[in-house]
Amino acid sequence: MSDLKQNVSDQIKDAMRAKDKIRLNVLRYLKKLFIDNDVSTKPIPEMDIVISHAKKTKDSISMYPDGSEQQEAIKAEMKILEEFLPKQLTDDEVKKIVSEIVAGLEKPNMGAIMKELSPKIKGQFDGKKANQMVQAALK
Repeated sequence: MSDLKQNVSDQIKDAMRAKDKIRLNVLRYLKKLFIDNDVSTKPIPEMDIVISHAKKTKDSISMYPDGSEQQEAIKAEMKILEEFLPKQLTDDEVKKIVSEIVAGLEKPNMGAIMKELSPKIKGQFDGKKANQMVQAALK
């Protein structure tokens, strides 16, 4: 069992002992996603599963009115998921990576830059925001 899977399993036990229902539900769902991936014909790395689920959860926050019960519940889920995500990059760190990529390309264009940038920031920075930074760098 991978470290991430083992960590989630251990934390499920801790959440059960603490009777923390929200945390328990988030962790159980994460474990379910890991199990589904294990039996999949094309399994992907566990971190990619966490990143994908966190992105979907984050996107669903805007579906509810500000301050609503549902939105607060989703924000609480996001806080739990953030514990399993890689360290987030700052705007300055991403700008530096973008400028290095631009400097390394003969004819920098949006597609070429994003192709190199995406794997470097996956799960560590918002893709839409990175896209805007690349557009600004090309001007």
